[in-house]
Amino acid sequence: MSVKTLQEKAVKRMGAVKEVVKEKVLDLIKQCYDEEIYVLITDGYRSNAEQDELYAQGRTKPGNIVTNAKGGQSNHNKGIAVDYCLTNKEGTAAYWTVNADWKRVATIAKTMGFEWGGDWKGFVDYPHLEYTGKVTVEEEVKSTTTKKETYSLPTGTYKKGSKGAAVKQIQTALNKLYFKCGTVDGIWGAKTDDALRRFQSVYCNPVDGIYGKNTRAAMLKQLNK
Repeated sequence: MSVKTLQEKAVKRMGAVKEVVKEKVLDLIKQCYDEEIYVLITDGYRSNAEQDELYAQGRTKPGNIVTNAKGGQSNHNKGIAVDYCLTNKEGTAAYWTVNADWKRVATIAKTMGFEWGGDWKGFVDYPHLEYTGKVTVEEEVKSTTTKKETYSLPTGTYKKGSKGAAVKQIQTALNKLYFKCGTVDGIWGAKTDDALRRFQSVYCNPVDGIYGKNTRAAMLKQLNK
């Protein structure tokens, strides 16, 4: 199974998760695939009704208890959580054993701003990842990094139709934050407009496709975490 197929399956199963979550999960699948770990996303966004159905399992319906959250209480309902298991290269099996590969997926996810349910106390949820934006840096990265990278962004106002070096800086930042806008060419076209609007929908208001003071501050905050 190709990485593209795994990503396509993930998109279908995640449903209406936040755009930042979708893009980071797709990147997670790619990074793990490069290490010959095959991540299968099993769930993503749930409606409150779907969450109540799951909550009933092991309580008023047959099966094991798999969640302590009722409808509206789960981060799946907010579109910021996904569940995963592992599969083989052929994609013909689903593995639920929490082994070294499983934990490696969680470790990579935590470097991307996800919290892992396997770290929870009390109700431990090994398949669960939820996006918090809090990045955990791996030890091997800590040992080789002596200075935290900092970022700068242009002041002023930019929007669709703008061109130049400042637009290149904004495009580079959007790609860095996983709001992919394609080629960094200094030309603010449809892809850059879409990427900025997706960023604004997650981190700031209004969602107007205009880069200004508030959007700049929100982007710098995320870049310099």
